[in-house]
Amino acid sequence: MDYKVFTGARIFDGERFHEDSALVTGNGRVQTITAANNVPGNAEVIRLQGGVLSPGFIDAQVNGGGGRMLNDEPSAESMYMIADGHRPYGTTALLPTLITDVAAATTAAIEAATEAVKANRGVAGLHLEGPHLAPARKGAHLAELMRPVEDSDVKTFVRAREAIGTLLITMAAEQVTERQVQALNEGGVIVSIGHSDSTAEAADARFDAGARGVTHLFNAMSQMGHRAPGLVGAAIDHPAPWCGIIADGHHVDPRALRIALRAKRGEGRLFFVTDAMSLVGTDLPSFTLNGRTVYRTKGGYCSKLTLDDGTLAGSDVDMASTIRYGVNVLELPLAEALRMATSYPARFLRLADRGHLTPGARADLVHINDGIEVTGTWISGQPSA
Repeated sequence: MDYKVFTGARIFDGERFHEDSALVTGNGRVQTITAANNVPGNAEVIRLQGGVLSPGFIDAQVNGGGGRMLNDEPSAESMYMIADGHRPYGTTALLPTLITDVAAATTAAIEAATEAVKANRGVAGLHLEGPHLAPARKGAHLAELMRPVEDSDVKTFVRAREAIGTLLITMAAEQVTERQVQALNEGGVIVSIGHSDSTAEAADARFDAGARGVTHLFNAMSQMGHRAPGLVGAAIDHPAPWCGIIADGHHVDPRALRIALRAKRGEGRLFFVTDAMSLVGTDLPSFTLNGRTVYRTKGGYCSKLTLDDGTLAGSDVDMASTIRYGVNVLELPLAEALRMATSYPARFLRLADRGHLTPGARADLVHINDGIEVTGTWISGQPSA
């Protein structure tokens, strides 16, 4: 077996830290975590200079990176470019995300993801964010392309999930029935409620029917009032849904995120997503989204991306930066911030062999220094360029 031994760093296994230990991998899989002085004699030894060795970061919502938006060209090559653009920031698995578009783009994205997930280049599935969203909470999406879910869509999505493996779809509660949510869930599709102006009662009904998540909590959804809790209140109070959050200093006030982190009930947890656009990994000042220019404005924790009218249009943040934000601004322990980028999104997406370093897991790894800056990544035990 092709053994590799990683030593010299604290090891975070997806749940807790191991001190004075070594990670042993073989044939692209985790073999064991053992004492630093108890390693196979025939192994290649990779000596790290302090810091933390962690499961690679997992991002469930990535619109673009490396200069490419998935909507610009929904192809496998675009997905590889996006994954390559985010890997220097520790992301070893992501879901390329197609925002609301025409039917042909959705079909192309499904075909591309079916190919890309087989290539072992960091594409773990597909996220369709639209077109089944609510125009009242459109954000930067095109309202004229939004529509309700039809039963034929359910059949299409279930077939797509069977081909791709992991399919996440963001839908407004107003645009999908409980029966349709149940059918999608039974077909293995992960339904996330988002871009929705729904009542808390309508959201609860979709969660009870099998909706598993909430897309970028607080953003593009009905807010929490003391007599009308809205989607925000339902997401925090209902025990089932996992909630993605954009921790970039622009999308949500840190006080709201700290409150949500303390209040979230049940198995579902808050986890980090970037909602990143094509500018991540580039120095470009702007890009085009559905024929509209999105501008990058530097300042604050990270740059802000906005349309002409000031509407936020995705983020310019990377996953390592969100972890730093979690520790430095949200006051999270490092272990919890790492869980929010590793084991929590893996559990939400049902990626059973990712997000942890137990025997048999993929050897998708990231090494960070004490400043939570990425110094190296590995996919299936192989170092990334």
